[in-house]
Amino acid sequence: MLTRFFSWLFTSAPAAQAPTPAPRKDASASVFTTDVDLDGEDLPQRATRLERLQARVFGQDFAKTVRNTLVINDTVPNAQSAKFAMDEGSGTSFNGIKAAYTLGQSGMPDLMAAWYASQGFIGYQMAAIIAQHWLVEKACMVPARDAVRKGYKVTSNDGSGKTTEILAAIEKADKRYRLKRNLVEFVKMGRTFGIRVAMFKVRNVDPQYYTKPFNPDGVLPGTYDGIVQIDPYWCVPELTTGAAMDPTSIDFYEPTYWIVNAQRIHKSHLVIMRGADVADILKPSYLYGGISVPQRVYERVYAAERCANEAPQLMLSKRSTVFYTDTTKALANQAKFEERMSIWSQWMTNFGIKVADKDGDKIEQTDTTLTDLDVNIMTQYQLVAAAANIPATKLLGTSPKGFGAAGDYEIESYHEELEAIQVNDLEPLINRHHVCVIRSEIAPKFGIAPFEVEVTFNPLDTPTGKELAEINKAKADTDKALVEAGALDGHDVRARLAKEATSGYDGIALAVDPANDPEPDAGVQPLPGAAAPAATGAA
Repeated sequence: MLTRFFSWLFTSAPAAQAPTPAPRKDASASVFTTDVDLDGEDLPQRATRLERLQARVFGQDFAKTVRNTLVINDTVPNAQSAKFAMDEGSGTSFNGIKAAYTLGQSGMPDLMAAWYASQGFIGYQMAAIIAQHWLVEKACMVPARDAVRKGYKVTSNDGSGKTTEILAAIEKADKRYRLKRNLVEFVKMGRTFGIRVAMFKVRNVDPQYYTKPFNPDGVLPGTYDGIVQIDPYWCVPELTTGAAMDPTSIDFYEPTYWIVNAQRIHKSHLVIMRGADVADILKPSYLYGGISVPQRVYERVYAAERCANEAPQLMLSKRSTVFYTDTTKALANQAKFEERMSIWSQWMTNFGIKVADKDGDKIEQTDTTLTDLDVNIMTQYQLVAAAANIPATKLLGTSPKGFGAAGDYEIESYHEELEAIQVNDLEPLINRHHVCVIRSEIAPKFGIAPFEVEVTFNPLDTPTGKELAEINKAKADTDKALVEAGALDGHDVRARLAKEATSGYDGIALAVDPANDPEPDAGVQPLPGAAAPAATGAA
C-alpha cells in the first residue's frame, strides 16, 4: 500500500512551475550611474546604451548607424547595414573614416565618455534662457560693448582724394542706420547663440535677387534699407551637393543657402558670426553654428551662485551644539522632551544662556571656520570669467588679487580678444554696410562713381593726460628733427596738428604757403622751414 501511495503521489502531483521572472528594470541613464553591469551586459545591450549616448552628440540617425556598425564589427547574426549620406556616412565610408570617432571604439571608459558627451550642444532655446542670468548676460554683453566703445575711422586710400565732406556723410549715414548699435547686438547675440545672421535689406525688383550671389551693382540708388539681424531658430541651413558630399570643396559643410520665412537666401547676402568652431563631425548637431557662451559657462555659473547663496546660510549656522543626555528617559516622554527642546532652541543665540545638569548632562559647541570663505566664492566666479574669456576684474568689477595683482596681463589678453572680435566679426559687417550705403546714398548724392573705404578701429587703450603729454612731446621732437633735416616744413607739421584729435591744436586753420601764394601778405612771416617768397617788381 505504501508503495502504491508514493507512486500515486509522485505521478499525480502537478509539476512545479518555474517562478515568473520579474521584469527587468532599465538601467539608469545618468552619467555616473552605479547600477549598470558593464561586465555582464551582452553586445546588443551595450549597443543600445551607446546608441543613446551617440544620439546626444551626433543625432539619432548617426547613432543608429553606430549601433549597426558596432553590431556588424562584432559579427552579430542578422545585422543589417544602414545607408546614409555624407554627413552620416555609408556602410563602407563609415567603417573606413568615421569608425575611429565612435565613442564605443575610442578606448575611453563609457562613463567618462558620457560625461564629455553631456557637454554638447544645449539648443538655442536653452541658450536664450540661460542668457537671462545677470552674469551670463554680462559675459555676452561686455565684450560687445568694449569692442565698439572706442569707435572707428572711415578712410579712403584708393587715390581718388575723397573729401572730408564725403567721409562725413558716410559717418552720418552710419549713425542714421544705428550701425554701432547693430555691431553691439551682433556680437552679443552671436556669443549668446554661438551664431548670428545679419542680412542687408535691399529693395530690388528682381524676385531672385537673394537666391543669386551678391552683386554690388544690384544695390540701386535709394534701395538700401539697413541691417536685419535674425535669431538662428528662424533660419534653416541648406547645403548643396558639393558642400555636403565633397570634403575637398572649399565650402564643405558651409551652408550655401539659409531659408528664412520660406525665402531662400544665398550666403553671400549675409554676414554670419560664429562662436568657437567645432569639428565637421559635430557641425550638423550644432546646426552649423559654433559653441555659445551659455554652453561654456552654465555649469560654472550654477556652481558659483549656489556657493554664494549658501555662504549666508553657513554664517548663520556656523555654530552647532551637541547635547548629551539619557535618550531612554528622554524618549520615554517624547512630548515633554520636545517641549524642552523647543525652549532650548529659543535660547540658542550668541547672547543666550545655556543651562544643563551639572552631574548628568554634557554640552559641546563647535564652530565652523569661515577662513577663506570669500576666496572660495570668488574662485567659482573667476572660473566663469575664464570660461567666457573675460578678465574677472572686468566681468565682476572687482580689484585684482593674488599673483600679478596689477592685472596688466589680463587686460592685454582681453584687448587681444577684443581685437579678434573687431577683425573677424565686426569689420565684415561694417564693410558690407558701407558697400550698400555708398551705392544707395553717397555716390548718387555727390554725383560720383561708387568707391571703396577702409575701417580702422581706434586704439582700445585710453592714455592718461600725462601719457598724452609725453606722446605729444615725443612727436614734437620728431617733427623738429625732420624739419631741420629738410624732410618736412612747418606747413606739414601744422597740418598734422590740425588733423590729429589728440594734438591739442586740432581744428586750427591751415597755413598758406607763401611760395604758392600769388599775393603774399607782407605782414605774414613764413613758417620755419618754408621757402621764402619770390621777389616781385623793381626794388
